[in-house]
Amino acid sequence: MLTLTENASTIVKDISTQPGLPETAGLRITSESATEPTFAVTAAQAAEPGDQVVEQAGATVYLDEAAALMLDDKVLDAAVDPTGKVEFALGIQA
Repeated sequence: MLTLTENASTIVKDISTQPGLPETAGLRITSESATEPTFAVTAAQAAEPGDQVVEQAGATVYLDEAAALMLDDKVLDAAVDPTGKVEFALGIQA
């Protein structure tokens, strides 16, 4: 199952606890079936049917079925660049 670094957990928690969002809010990762897998990361108010739910250190990530399969052995990391933009990166679980 996908795991999150401490940085990723903190950033996902910050994104999903913005005022006006429900307690079920989290980050949703979806994948397009393609030769080169690509992922879309969006804020979500809740899981969609069939989503795998990853909860770690107060952060919630929803994965569609394709993303859950492809990210099963991955670690999600995140950082904020000097302009305030969030950047996500994937690594292999140790």
